[in-house]
Amino acid sequence: MESYFLDWANLLLRWVHVITAIAWVGSSFYFVFLDSSLTPPVDEDLKRQGVSGELWAVHGGGFYHPVKFAVSPPQLPSHLHWFYWESYSTWLSGFSLFTISYLWSASTYLIDKSRMDWAPAEAIAVALGFLVVFWLLYDGICRFFGQRKNGDAIVGGLVLVLVCVAAWLACHWFAGRAAFLLVGAMIATSMSANVFFWIIPGQRTVVGQIKAGLPVDPIHGKRGKQRSVHNTYFTLPVLFAMLSNHYSFTYTHPQNWLILIGMMFAGAAIRQFFVMRHGHKLGRNPHPWPYAAAGVVVLLGLIAWLRPAPVAPTVATAHPAVVGYEQIKPVLAERCYLCHGEQVQMKNVRLDSPEQVQAHAQAIYQQAVVSKIMPMNNATGITDAERALIGAWFQGGAKTAP
Repeated sequence: MESYFLDWANLLLRWVHVITAIAWVGSSFYFVFLDSSLTPPVDEDLKRQGVSGELWAVHGGGFYHPVKFAVSPPQLPSHLHWFYWESYSTWLSGFSLFTISYLWSASTYLIDKSRMDWAPAEAIAVALGFLVVFWLLYDGICRFFGQRKNGDAIVGGLVLVLVCVAAWLACHWFAGRAAFLLVGAMIATSMSANVFFWIIPGQRTVVGQIKAGLPVDPIHGKRGKQRSVHNTYFTLPVLFAMLSNHYSFTYTHPQNWLILIGMMFAGAAIRQFFVMRHGHKLGRNPHPWPYAAAGVVVLLGLIAWLRPAPVAPTVATAHPAVVGYEQIKPVLAERCYLCHGEQVQMKNVRLDSPEQVQAHAQAIYQQAVVSKIMPMNNATGITDAERALIGAWFQGGAKTAP
């Protein structure tokens, strides 16, 4: 029953997490587009009010005219909409999902004993440490270098190094699938922390100064904008890390840390293309195609590097019809019953009877032969020959009757 309820919690939290992430990413992308697409106001009244940019847009049958004030509006409206619950909800649901999916079953999903043979409590502590330490180092870099000359370039270079080091450590300390997700969670935590510790407090300070009739310090807007821009470039790398657990050919590779870094770099470069594309349309910067090209080149390089090597046909694959249930039963008993037997039925899957094996034949083939995700982290030591045997059984009709 515990496994059953954990599956429901996983499903519902994942659903909420995706919904809130869509809301957060959508609003973030929209405001990046808006800032990059604003043009100086034409109307003299808008200029007198302190408007620095405006945009005319049409959507859903209506016309919209958003404007941006250089520092603050002359008067605050009675209702001011804040954008922060999208960020907080995404982080809270994501951390809850990470807890029940990886931390709750650390010995199964977080730990790969061939990399680091530590106790579950140690692995959990180190994993949580990744979230905290990365934020502290990233925040320190932004504080120390962010407002200096060429500060954005310096911060970008140092954060890139920091992410690379974290990716290398995570992939050498944790199971590959968990390592990819942990690096994504680490960056996502900093994104939400940017909102919580810098963007929203800065905005509240500005609102307080306006209400008190005090001069508005523009530094709060500059800091908030800087962290918001960082979040924009973090977005695509984080999304890849979250999706990667469905594609074992990435995180099971011996140099999986290089794959993770390469995919994140490609995502950030492609995001840069879209950010600068809006400015190019208004003549503010050259065409940003080199960024998109760099990202695509990295992706093509990874595709070429990860292509599977030709496999010589085995006796089993040459004559799939000769492999029957009795031949794969010992493999299932040794490699699969530990998590899918009488005592434990992970994901409500049980494989210790011919009927159950027949019912789950497609999933067995996909998980153990095609994607090679199962057994998790290959904890039971299944061999390539045993995977090939299961593949031959499935291709021969997946029969369980004599």
